[in-house]
Amino acid sequence: MKITLIAGARPNFIKIAPIIKAIEKKQSEGATTSFRLVHTGQHYDKALSDTFFEELNIPAPHINLNVKSGSQAEQTAAIMIAFEKELMSNPCDLVLVVGDVNSTMACAIVAKKMNIKVAHVEAGIRSGDLTMPEEINRIVTDSITDYFFTTSTKAGENLIKNGALPANIHFVGNVMIDTLFQNLDRITAPNFWNEYQLESKNYLLLTLHRPSNVDEEKSLFDLLKGIDAMARDKKIIFPIHPRTKAIIGDKNLELKNILLVEPQGYLNFIYLIRNCLAVITDSGGISEETTVLGIPCFTMRTTTERPETISVGTNTLVGNSLENLVKSYSDFLQNEIKQFGIPALWDGKASERIIDLLLKK
Repeated sequence: MKITLIAGARPNFIKIAPIIKAIEKKQSEGATTSFRLVHTGQHYDKALSDTFFEELNIPAPHINLNVKSGSQAEQTAAIMIAFEKELMSNPCDLVLVVGDVNSTMACAIVAKKMNIKVAHVEAGIRSGDLTMPEEINRIVTDSITDYFFTTSTKAGENLIKNGALPANIHFVGNVMIDTLFQNLDRITAPNFWNEYQLESKNYLLLTLHRPSNVDEEKSLFDLLKGIDAMARDKKIIFPIHPRTKAIIGDKNLELKNILLVEPQGYLNFIYLIRNCLAVITDSGGISEETTVLGIPCFTMRTTTERPETISVGTNTLVGNSLENLVKSYSDFLQNEIKQFGIPALWDGKASERIIDLLLKK
């Protein structure tokens, strides 16, 4: 089986790394399978792209489509045009896409129109929020997918409601957690750890990039000042996404506790998660990592496509309200962490299950 693997943005790289390792393991056992890794270039900043290939020992992509940025439509169209040429030059039996970025949807559409089967890793997750571009990407991708690989039974239920055949749905676990387990003994402190005199469990970690939190300048500044005040005597490490950095620019917000740092590589970032007191974020994927590591996570969104991180894990939805965040954080300081666990099959073996299943198709 010839498999084309698609990676376009930071979360994709984390999910694709263990899948490649699983394929290579099967090859070493004599399986007649091969893969071609296509980097769409959706994330082209070195800190958001190349670093992850190096740290996670992902082989160099066979091709980088170099689509770079643009509006949702421009970027999606550029990926489709470039990927169609790629598939015409390098046909395959299966295109495997991961997650929910523009590359995921665009490459799935191109593959299906060329009568190539599509496998979607992390299929079936839903936030119910159609203002999120990722939600549209998920729905479109799942509407044309042949093989669905899910992180939870809830995701499978979502797919069945949308007409997917149960025989094509495979609950395999979470490939992001495969990568986490494979690299926990390799994580390292970032170079600013000593400079900022950071100590385990004595700082907060903050990430913000969603339009609802960062696109309106005044709201963003008010939010940052509120979080800064909430922390009191705790430092807050804020690896700033290029999108957010552009909005803040060179303005002096007079923040006492928030320390702006560059986007972090995977090994440094997981070190920061594992050693922090709590995480404040608007990312979905980070809530998965904090769940497994047992770190309290306050998610600044009104919905989540990963409900298991709330019902089983350490995640709390606080909406876009600073008031809700402050209340939830205060409750945590008074009552400490609630009881938590790790969702079913988040055991580091999801990628092996996926490749085992595909090689039987």
